[in-house]
Amino acid sequence: MSQAVLESPIQADPPSLRPLDAFAGSLSQRVHASLKEAILDLTLRPGAILRKGEVCAALGVSRSPVAEAVARLAQEALVDVVPQAGTYVARLSMEEVREGAFLREALEIAAVEMVAGRVGAEQLAQLRRNLRLQEAALVDGDIGGFHAADALFHELILSFTGHRRLPGLSRTAWVHVDRARRLLLPTPGRVDETLEEHRAILAALEARDPEAARAATRAHLRQLVTRLERLVVERPELFAGNLGLPGS
Repeated sequence: MSQAVLESPIQADPPSLRPLDAFAGSLSQRVHASLKEAILDLTLRPGAILRKGEVCAALGVSRSPVAEAVARLAQEALVDVVPQAGTYVARLSMEEVREGAFLREALEIAAVEMVAGRVGAEQLAQLRRNLRLQEAALVDGDIGGFHAADALFHELILSFTGHRRLPGLSRTAWVHVDRARRLLLPTPGRVDETLEEHRAILAALEARDPEAARAATRAHLRQLVTRLERLVVERPELFAGNLGLPGS
């Protein structure tokens, strides 16, 4: 837990959460899903106080499923539970971002190299359709829609390996990176650059060139950490510790 949580909590309005009927599972699982979505899409900002009573009121549930959901979020390092002080949305950690990016890069580079050597016409068609969705979201200024299409682009490539667990493993590795990268997408020009990077990956797959696919994927993933390193300096209040490291 970062000492920054205790020193300067961010006050927040009552949480705006998606209704539980949008999710599947038990009551506590649905509460967890609603809270996790709000944390990952930055509706609940890093460092914000998370009051269980307000969550209960927003979702129309008792304290028990909220307490279970919060405990699970704490295990996922998405909230900090501070005894006698309260619960806070975890600030971003560059240590976790770097680790997640390292794992994601290892998985995706191995996957894109495999896929480039055997990609089929229908798989390429799926990727082209996905890029058209990204282009449409860009034209409409729909950052949320672009983000969803972006995530699907990567998951499609992972799924084309035939290894069923890869997309899930990648999502788990990427969870802290994904929360941080959402701060970058509204940056002028960043969405356009991301789209061009995706086009380069697709072009390498269309050429069935494993080395080019590896290089394009590596360049796409590594620029993200570089940009986030700069964000630590620009928005230090969102990161754990003065250097973006837990407990620093």
